[in-house]
Amino acid sequence: MKPGGRITAIAAVLLLVCLAISAVAVHHLDRIRSQTEWDEVLYVPSPKVVKRLSLGYDGLLADVYWTRVVQYFGTKHHEGARDYQLLAPLLQITTVLDPQLTVAYEFGANFLAPQPPYGAGMAQQAIELVEYGIRNNPNDWKLYYNLGFIYYTELKDYGEAADAFARGARVPDAHPSLRVMAAEMAQHAGELQMAQMMWTTAYQSSKDPNVRANAIAHLRALQVDEDVTNLEKLISVYHQKAGQLPSNFFDLQAAGLLRALPLDPLGQPYKLTADGQVEVRDPDDFPFITKGLPSGYVAPPPRFRPSDLGSS
Repeated sequence: MKPGGRITAIAAVLLLVCLAISAVAVHHLDRIRSQTEWDEVLYVPSPKVVKRLSLGYDGLLADVYWTRVVQYFGTKHHEGARDYQLLAPLLQITTVLDPQLTVAYEFGANFLAPQPPYGAGMAQQAIELVEYGIRNNPNDWKLYYNLGFIYYTELKDYGEAADAFARGARVPDAHPSLRVMAAEMAQHAGELQMAQMMWTTAYQSSKDPNVRANAIAHLRALQVDEDVTNLEKLISVYHQKAGQLPSNFFDLQAAGLLRALPLDPLGQPYKLTADGQVEVRDPDDFPFITKGLPSGYVAPPPRFRPSDLGSS
């Protein structure tokens, strides 16, 4: 064997020995740590430094750190902890080492976002993690779903949730339910034009009769909400000019504010109450409306089922 080859072989053997010793040491430390509390110290806090130290084995080291994330969260969660100081830094190191490790974004966000005792209560860090994942995996629709779900469940920010779902719906081969959820969130946030666009697209792009019927019901509800809003504005104008509320819609026609008797999307005339409120004749015909409900009628809450996404 040539001298150069002999040196290479010796170096390789030494490397394998070192790796074996390291594995044994890590296993021993895990056994010790499992019996004590986690030490809330990250000895190499910089992801860039860790990446340089990986010597090109970024993917392997990312798997090691991801295992650490799961162990750390699992231990703290089992103990009922409310402080997860190392969770976000460990996830950051993991995903910088391997930006395509999508499981770290999907499950990591679920570790970070929920309030204790179910998670770390770090919704903003979860959003930053998933956005980093989207930048590195822009065609993974599940990441947009996770992002929208965090905005919806943890922050109650329906506008941002709608935007996240809408972004995901534009990804090639995205699950069609993303478009539906984007429309629901937009409607819940009061963004009528966006909701109308998304529900129309959902109707036109699906052959499923249930999806199409659902889209039609939402479009009708959006039309009612818009009609009621506009009619009540006209009633306010009439009140300011006449000094009294109109007794019926014919008063608005006589004042030049209406051209014809206003009808709901099913062709039934709207009702005008004595106190100037506009109502639909039968609210059960419009299960998703937020306006035009008779006094005392309780509308069902907006439906949002993550299970609609299925396993695709």
